[in-house]
Amino acid sequence: MLIGFMPAKPKLGQNFLHDASAIRRIVAALGDVSEETVVEIGPGNGALTGVLAHHAARLIAIELDRELARRLRSFVGSQRVSIVEQDALQFDFTALAAEAGRKLVVVGNLPYYITSPILLHLAASHAALDRAVLMVQREVAERIVAPPGSRDHGLLSVTAQMYGPAEALFTLPPGAFSPPPQVYSTVFRWRFAPRFASLKVDEHAFLAFARKAFAQKRKTLANNLRAAGYAPTRITDALERAGVPPSARAETLSLEAMARVFHGIDGSPTTRSAPPKLPAAPPL
Repeated sequence: MLIGFMPAKPKLGQNFLHDASAIRRIVAALGDVSEETVVEIGPGNGALTGVLAHHAARLIAIELDRELARRLRSFVGSQRVSIVEQDALQFDFTALAAEAGRKLVVVGNLPYYITSPILLHLAASHAALDRAVLMVQREVAERIVAPPGSRDHGLLSVTAQMYGPAEALFTLPPGAFSPPPQVYSTVFRWRFAPRFASLKVDEHAFLAFARKAFAQKRKTLANNLRAAGYAPTRITDALERAGVPPSARAETLSLEAMARVFHGIDGSPTTRSAPPKLPAAPPL
């Protein structure tokens, strides 16, 4: 199902995917969804929606653009497909999962300008989600999946990976979209399996701590924590007990090592719970 050409609206970050091969690969990356409820974020002209409609037990497509939502409804030929005219940031994944009686599968070409807020909304809804296959700006995907010790490993990596493993699948050139964006796009898969309980850390307190640890990427972890107000003796003791060298940078630490440092320094004012935040996506 493709509802035909409709000019994109730049203010909504609309770049419509039209590469048929890429669409097939995205659907394949979801795995078997014949018994799943799939939520598509930003169906746009319906190129991916039409293929998903033939695979999913139920498809909910969330579209903010009123005219696109109206046109999509007029072309939907299945009772298993619903078009919801709503901001994806306001969508209640938890309620839908409860209605479906099982966790949801999410797919979408995320608008670049609200990538981070959508990722956070999915993270906050992790208990209702099984997996997601998402397309984002290539540089953002590289940071999401980056392993410890790599150049791209940072706060975004830690935040995303604390909610479950993420892997890059493939990258698309600007020409795969209409209109072509100014950047390459990468599709990645995110499986929701939070690490907070296994690492014995409070979700919000740990992510607040991570923000302090990565405050200045070129500084050592100890210097960042000192700048955040932790006592030098507490920092030294926490690093020693965690088996982390005093000269280590946060980007070199595994999630396990970061959790050990957090446990060793827990109790100072900077560990108070606060909603997690993600760094903004790089400019186009």
